[in-house]
Amino acid sequence: MQRTHSLNAFFRGRFGQRVQKIPLDAGFNCPNRDGTLSRHGCVFCNESGSGSGLLDKGLDLRAQWSHWQERVQKKHSQVLFAAYLQSYTNTYGPYEKLEGVLQQLQGLPGLVALSIGTRPDCLDERKLDLLAKQKDALGLGEIYLELGLQTANNDTLKYINRGHSAEDFAFAASRAHQRGINVVTHVIAGLPSPQGIEGAKDLLSTVRFVNSLPVQGVKFHNLYVCKNTRLAHMWKNGEYHPITLEQYCDWLGQALMILPPETVIHRLNGDPTQEELLAPEWAGEKGKILNAIHDHLERNDFWQGRANGASDGPPEYFTSPARERKKHAL
Repeated sequence: MQRTHSLNAFFRGRFGQRVQKIPLDAGFNCPNRDGTLSRHGCVFCNESGSGSGLLDKGLDLRAQWSHWQERVQKKHSQVLFAAYLQSYTNTYGPYEKLEGVLQQLQGLPGLVALSIGTRPDCLDERKLDLLAKQKDALGLGEIYLELGLQTANNDTLKYINRGHSAEDFAFAASRAHQRGINVVTHVIAGLPSPQGIEGAKDLLSTVRFVNSLPVQGVKFHNLYVCKNTRLAHMWKNGEYHPITLEQYCDWLGQALMILPPETVIHRLNGDPTQEELLAPEWAGEKGKILNAIHDHLERNDFWQGRANGASDGPPEYFTSPARERKKHAL
């Protein structure tokens, strides 16, 4: 039984087959790193801004697309693709740069959806209007604006050096929704805060805040410690202690229970590389984490939306048209 409304199930229901996201690095920067807001970045952010590194190797967007597409098609013969502008802040900088990047996506083979990762304080009316036009301009089935919120607690946002407020997020999400753009938010469990570490109550408060806004999708992350970050310094000095896998499963289960069933879950956990991960060790075992999450939901008979209107059991659309959930390989 599927207990969450996964992106995989949504895509299969929407397009009739598998849709694979392809990460793209378009060479954007971040105001939290170039000195506009700060030069330190968020306490947890690595130096690559979650990039693939392919741009630094000389691959432009089309070459990056081909690189990932070929790899995916070796495993899946029938697959469509979603472009994910992932690295750093993809609406930061001149309008003309964003416009040029979007033009480069035209005609990419198999492209049916677009996700743009950015900050809520790096969107103006003109850029939002440009993004709203991309569904028709690129012939897309879906377009997503991925806005980093992380937490609805402004004290924590200041402590982790985000450089924006929860109110900034709410304003950006509403303006995007008015233009027909699907909003996806990033939420992190276990953030350091002025009081120590955010706990279950903080995560639930953030989810309730998200529920009050026109947000169509959520990415949940367990906070992990990356090399060459301010969080790594805090961890080494004993100022930060990561949460356990058991805590994460417990908190996430509670959060999913109050999330509307129609909200699409784009991610259930963070996914660091072994090269960048310092702690906790369990954060690098994706299969183990996903199995633990699903086992926790099944053991407690939890499902997304149970406490928020879906009390008779998980809706049928939670289940992918292609197959039931399988255990993830360890």
